[in-house]
Amino acid sequence: MPGVQVRPIEPGEYELAGRIVLSAYESLPGNHLAGGYAEVLSDVGRRAGEAEVLVAVGLELLGCVTFVPDNSSPWAELLGPGEAGVRMLAVEPSAQGRGVGRALLTACIERARQLRREGLLLHSAPWMEAAHHLYGSAGFVRLPERDWFPVPEVPLMAFCLALSPD
Repeated sequence: MPGVQVRPIEPGEYELAGRIVLSAYESLPGNHLAGGYAEVLSDVGRRAGEAEVLVAVGLELLGCVTFVPDNSSPWAELLGPGEAGVRMLAVEPSAQGRGVGRALLTACIERARQLRREGLLLHSAPWMEAAHHLYGSAGFVRLPERDWFPVPEVPLMAFCLALSPD
């Protein structure tokens, strides 16, 4: 999306970013907000202290993603050695379909390359079909052997992008 900048989040943006993430997830079908996950999605300040949170900004805040640099972070989900992760990529529902998610994902890929990671892993629920299209178009492949169920009602599908060492 032209005019969108992706950058690290600023502390004054935590609350708004949390509302955007929650709003994006609430707009999806499926039972992915079970077990207090809505509160986890909203707590951007915690994620910013334990991982890297990036935001997409145009005239206003449009989206947010948590980049997990390695498996030492409490936000790492089944990351292997040499891998980084993507968590909670979310775009304000009114801005979806305009390239904001792609800009956020591209920033995570670039960050993983900067850190010389061998792969970038993420998990996504089966009902997040638009996201799956985005991941596939960015070169991510499905890794069914790394799928998992954090809670019984939320199956998570693994996608990974192999990164070259250049």
